[in-house]
Amino acid sequence: AGLVLAAAKGLKGRTVTAYPALKSDMEAAGATYRDAEVVVDGNLVTSRAWPDHPAFMREFLKLLRR
Repeated sequence: AGLVLAAAKGLKGRTVTAYPALKSDMEAAGATYRDAEVVVDGNLVTSRAWPDHPAFMREFLKLLRR
């Protein structure tokens, strides 16, 4: 999903996480990369990979409840 957002120019100025091998792609798209389980930037929730899905879902559901 991170590469799709990068290609759509949807990451400029955002703080994100992604699979570590994608760090340079995220930064090239204008994002600030953080190596974290989950990163929330406004209404954008990102995680690195499937092991982080519980944390991703926790934060995503928090956003939906607002």
